[in-house]
Amino acid sequence: MMFEVSHRTHYFYSYPVIQSQHLIHMSPRPCFRQVIRNHSLIVDPAPALRQESIDAFGNPVVLLDIEVSHRELILHSRSTITVSAPPPLDPSRSTPWNMLDAHILGTGRSLDLDVLQYRCASRLTTPNLDIEDYTVKSFRPGRPILEAAIDLNQRIYDDFKFDPTATDISTPISQIMKQRRGVCQDFAHLMLGCLRAMRIPARYVSGYILTHPPPGQPRMQGADASHAWISVWSPEAGWTDLDPTNGLIVADEHVTIAHGRDYDDISPIGGVLLGGGDHTVSVGVDVIPVG
Repeated sequence: MMFEVSHRTHYFYSYPVIQSQHLIHMSPRPCFRQVIRNHSLIVDPAPALRQESIDAFGNPVVLLDIEVSHRELILHSRSTITVSAPPPLDPSRSTPWNMLDAHILGTGRSLDLDVLQYRCASRLTTPNLDIEDYTVKSFRPGRPILEAAIDLNQRIYDDFKFDPTATDISTPISQIMKQRRGVCQDFAHLMLGCLRAMRIPARYVSGYILTHPPPGQPRMQGADASHAWISVWSPEAGWTDLDPTNGLIVADEHVTIAHGRDYDDISPIGGVLLGGGDHTVSVGVDVIPVG
């Protein structure tokens, strides 16, 4: 699948911003099954400094320093991206989850740091006993890692309701567990907390998903949204992406922007402002198949 992706974020400030600095994760990362054909990021007002680099997790980042007074800030990312479906997957052939440490020791080598860091709980994915109790229903001893993770993915989809009014960015996963409601970011964080309670490497993935309008209705421009899912590691398959919001194994309709331990590592826009007062923001996203 080839997609044209447009992501436009528009900030409105109640008072002028005298100076601002921003760290931007809106550039898609080249990765397994994904090729970046074209990419641009338009910033208005134009920054005095614009520096592009790669962060500690391998994601493209852009650092901006805006030194002109402004009441509005526009960031418009546009990309053309090709995504391929993953190879056939046999979850039953993955290592039993409770034998992961023995498997690693048996190979005579330790896990690569890029995998090892995702076994540890982060600020937004720290599990409690309720979350661990929920997880063990999928992770019985001897069950293959991917079989258990796919089962957990489906259970979260079945047991939790998508509700954009139920949470905000500060809602902890302990509350998500109790109220059984949230959005894609919440379900990704919850599943990460579950997997890390079992010491299974798993990471947070941000990006976009192709949405389909109801039959007979036209596709609405700007109606798509950013999305979040998770990626779980097994020795045999490497990283396998799972989407608990939709209860599926990710194929070729998800576009990856970045991955990290949780949302904090890869939020689309972060920074500091001098001035500005209150602000409002509007976001428009389009994911359009090409050809």
